[in-house]
Amino acid sequence: MSKPLSFYRSYFLSKTMSFLRRRNGTDSSKTRVADPNIKKDGADDDDKKKDQYKIPQRRNYGSKKWSCWDNCCWFIGFICSIWWFCLFLYNTMPDSIPQFVTMAITGPLPDPPGVKLRKEGLTANHPVVLVPGVVTGGLELWEGRHCAEGLLGKRLWGGSFGEFYKRPLCWLEHISLDNDTGFDPPGIRVRPVTGLVAADYFATGYFVWAVVIANLAHIGYEEKSLYMAAYDWRLSFQNTEIRDRSLTRIKSNIELLVATHGGKKVVVLPHSMGVQYFLHFMKWVETPAPRGGGGGPDWCAKHIKAIMNIGAPFLGSPKSIALHFSIEVRDIAALRAQAPGLLDKDVLGLQTFKHLMRMFRTWDATFSMIPKGGETIWGGLDWSPETETVNNSAKKGTDNSTRNTGGNGNICNTKGVNYGRLISFSKDWAETHSSKIERVDFKHVAKGDKLTNSSNCDIWLEYHEMGNRAIKAVADHKVYTAGSILDLLHYVAPKLMARGASHFSYGIADDLDDPKYDQYKYWSNPLETKLPNAPDMEIYSLYGVGLPTERGYIYKVAPPSDCSIPFQIDTSVDGDSEDSCLKGGVFSGDGDETVPIISAGFMCAKGWRGKTRFNPSGIRTYNREYKHAPPANLLEGRGTQSGSHVDLLGNFALIEDVLRVAAGATGEDIGGDRVYSDIFKWSERINIKL
Repeated sequence: MSKPLSFYRSYFLSKTMSFLRRRNGTDSSKTRVADPNIKKDGADDDDKKKDQYKIPQRRNYGSKKWSCWDNCCWFIGFICSIWWFCLFLYNTMPDSIPQFVTMAITGPLPDPPGVKLRKEGLTANHPVVLVPGVVTGGLELWEGRHCAEGLLGKRLWGGSFGEFYKRPLCWLEHISLDNDTGFDPPGIRVRPVTGLVAADYFATGYFVWAVVIANLAHIGYEEKSLYMAAYDWRLSFQNTEIRDRSLTRIKSNIELLVATHGGKKVVVLPHSMGVQYFLHFMKWVETPAPRGGGGGPDWCAKHIKAIMNIGAPFLGSPKSIALHFSIEVRDIAALRAQAPGLLDKDVLGLQTFKHLMRMFRTWDATFSMIPKGGETIWGGLDWSPETETVNNSAKKGTDNSTRNTGGNGNICNTKGVNYGRLISFSKDWAETHSSKIERVDFKHVAKGDKLTNSSNCDIWLEYHEMGNRAIKAVADHKVYTAGSILDLLHYVAPKLMARGASHFSYGIADDLDDPKYDQYKYWSNPLETKLPNAPDMEIYSLYGVGLPTERGYIYKVAPPSDCSIPFQIDTSVDGDSEDSCLKGGVFSGDGDETVPIISAGFMCAKGWRGKTRFNPSGIRTYNREYKHAPPANLLEGRGTQSGSHVDLLGNFALIEDVLRVAAGATGEDIGGDRVYSDIFKWSERINIKL
């Protein structure tokens, strides 16, 4: 007969308790010991009766005092547990809850531009082409070395960057190009990711084109009316066609979009270096085959409604100089100053700075970002467009400075700033009048004395062939302008620049009808080529203002070392006042943190404005500036009014302009020019033949 459930419950409970007693040494049936000293007559006192049965003390099975390591492990485990629990809650809760919390804190959120314009009745009209910039497009592996086993078809660039942390040297080998050919090293094939996912997010949670795509979707766009013109941003522009036929693919896809949308022309949205890439494309597509696309001189007029250039480095960026010269920019230099030597050391087999320089110098497309136009555009030893004439020999008490009032109205005090001096070796040479500077002609200094033991360097750079005499000559030249920067780079990295010079040019054309300008190296330089014959097309320059943007650098010679990079930004140098433009060895001007206003705005403000030799058909141009405003709170993320170079792609005002033009509006319909800086005033100071 079966027993009731309560019987089994009691039985197992008693057995469990018995086991626990035995384990702890407290089972009364086995641990009670009779005391022989107890009198049988029952006698003396209560205390002796209590000792009749003694219970042994509980044994200590290896317990020990907690160490700091135990505390740390438990603390980390606790934090991770809380993190994963919160992440679980976030992913399981309804989408409306975070929105409700945000609204409770900040009040009602404004409608995204796409929702707002849909309520106004705007709908998808012209197909849209997105052209990503440098480093924002994903790259995936299609053939690799043995160390990359298991990565076939997976992203090496973009996404989580997990492989960088797992096998950094292998990752660097695959993401670098061949230093002689400018293509993939033998046995390696890395190719651009295709489709809208190629550059919607750079990494998890860090948007690039995702916000623009989402707002376009709100007014009716979908994948058949959107095209991401992905390309390998490491290759020189012409090499993307030679290896991948990327320019041909862009031509074919634009023609397909126009054909499948009833003949409606496309609106092109290039960002950052994608602006220069599309300039190259427009000249390539007109050029007869086999050198070009064979589309004829009227191809752009038939297929393109407008080009809305976002964060356009039309004339390059000083950041590119610092990266090619010492693989530094402001943030990296500041990090290097806070942790001296850390980034130069061999950490887990990764000598950070030297590996980064070797990798960066194989990416030929980065040469397109070196400043164009020389001193005519960027200024000379004693003047720049932003500050007019700088008179360093003025009498005491006379203030000949101007104040940069673009963007937020007070970026910095430009008193005594010589923006034309892109590189100076010491603060004194950055401020001294040119008449008092004696400079050494470094170009004729021989490089015979190689650095001691440089042949033992694990990471070979061209700097290792220079020698101490050549390094000293570079520093003794004291000051470099946009006119002498190219000579400097040719001297310190001749192999590098020989390859770059075959694909890009940085001058100003005297005669644009000269047949030499039909060569592809000139096509991405707006000062050495003509816009297409497309009078009905429109060109916009959309860029952020109000953020300190790198404009010049103060360098020093690094302490002697066999295998180091010999030049560093001198982060110990600051200006004389709190609002100085010089901080941490970097001169700042106005812009979007990456591209100065003069580079983003000059061509549409003057170079292409009206009928000029650079714009013979009189294509209409517009400057649209977006004044930076930081996020109101953490819940706003990177901000809806940001003017920063990448965050600009999430700026609601810019997205609204893009959507209106894509829906059919013209530049005049959206208000024409909108500027906060002195770009038109600065452009007038640039004396260039139009």
